[in-house]
Amino acid sequence: REDEPKNKPPGSNTKYIAFGIVLVLAVVSFFVFQNLMKPSETIELTTVSMISASQASASLTASGYVVAQRKAALASKATGRLIYLNVEEGDKVLKHDVIGRIESADVEAALAQAKATLELYKADLYDAKQSLERVKTMVERSLVAQADLDAAQARYGRVLASISAAEAAVKAAEVQVENTFIRAPFAGTVLTKNADVGEVVAPFGAGASSKVAVVTIADMNSLEVEADVSESNIEKIKSNQPCDIVLDAYPEKRYSGYVSKIVPTADRAKATVMTKVRFNDKDDRVLPEMSAKVYFLSKAIETTTNSKPKIVVSQSAIVNRGGNTIAFLYRDETVKEVNVELGEILGNNVEVLRGLTPGDKVVASPSTALQSGAKVKIKE
Repeated sequence: REDEPKNKPPGSNTKYIAFGIVLVLAVVSFFVFQNLMKPSETIELTTVSMISASQASASLTASGYVVAQRKAALASKATGRLIYLNVEEGDKVLKHDVIGRIESADVEAALAQAKATLELYKADLYDAKQSLERVKTMVERSLVAQADLDAAQARYGRVLASISAAEAAVKAAEVQVENTFIRAPFAGTVLTKNADVGEVVAPFGAGASSKVAVVTIADMNSLEVEADVSESNIEKIKSNQPCDIVLDAYPEKRYSGYVSKIVPTADRAKATVMTKVRFNDKDDRVLPEMSAKVYFLSKAIETTTNSKPKIVVSQSAIVNRGGNTIAFLYRDETVKEVNVELGEILGNNVEVLRGLTPGDKVVASPSTALQSGAKVKIKE
C-alpha cells in the first residue's frame, strides 16, 4: 500500500536504544555524583549503656568528682635548703611523722648558745645564793650594814630574772629547730611530691625563687563525691538520701553511698548547688579527682540475683520512621538504620530490649532528612 511507511533502514532501532542507555547512565551518574558531593550532615552522638536495677530507679543523676575532704599541702615553717625527704607518691604516713627537713646548722648553733648562756646564769645563781646567805648571817651578827644585804638580794633577783630570760631563749631556739622539720599533721597518703633534696623551700607567701608546698597528703578515709545539682532539681535531694556512685574509670563497679551534706549556697554562674556524697564502702581503686556519676535513689535497693542490669539509651536517639521504631547506629563515618524494641522509660533514658548493645554509638536527635547509609561528621 502507498500509505504504509517505507521500511526503516537497518540499525535505526539500535541507535535509539543506545542513545537511551547513554541518557539513563548520564542521569544516574548525575544523581550519584550529586549525592557524593553533598556535604556530610553534622550529628551528635550518644552512647548505649548498661545500668543496674537501682540506677534505673534513680530519681536524679548528677556528675561530679571524688574529692578528699581532709587534704593538706605541707610546707616548711622556715626558709632553707631541703636536706632530707623520705616519702614518695603513694606512701602512707602517720600523724606527726617526719616527712622532710631543711638545713638547721644555724638554728642548732643558736640553740647551743642559748643553752650555754642558761648554764652560765645557773652558775651565777649558785654564787649569788651563797653570797646572800653569808650576808644574811653577817647582818644578824651586825658585822655588815643593811645596805650590803640589800645589794646581795638585788643581785640574786637579777640572776633569777636572767635565768628566766635564758630559759625563754632556749625554748625559742628549740622552736626554730623544730621548724626545720616537716611533719604530717594527720595520717594520710602522699598524693604529690613537689620538691627534691637540694632545693630551697619556704613557707607559703615566700619569694617566687623557692618551692612552697613540699608534698601534698590526703586522708583517703575522707573521700567524697562533690556533685553539682541543678537548682531546679535540688528539692529532690535530702540529707542521708541513698545513692549509687559509678566512677568513669570503673563503669562496671557500683559503690553505695549517701548524701552527707548539701552546701547551703548556690553557684550563680552554673545555677547549681554542690552536694557531697559519702561512700558507704569503697576500695583502694577510688582516688581523688576521679570523675563520677551519682544516682540519687528514692529508696535503698538491695542487689539480688534477680536484679538484672538494663540496657538504656537516651530517648532523643529513638525516632519513628514508616511506623517502625528505629535508631541510627554510627559506624565508620556513616549511619545505619536499625529497628529497636523498647521497654520502660527511665528518666531521660529508655530501656532497650532488642536492637542495640552496650557501647554502641547512636545519633542523638536525628534530623528528618537523615537516611540510612548517609555519610556524617560528628559535631565538635
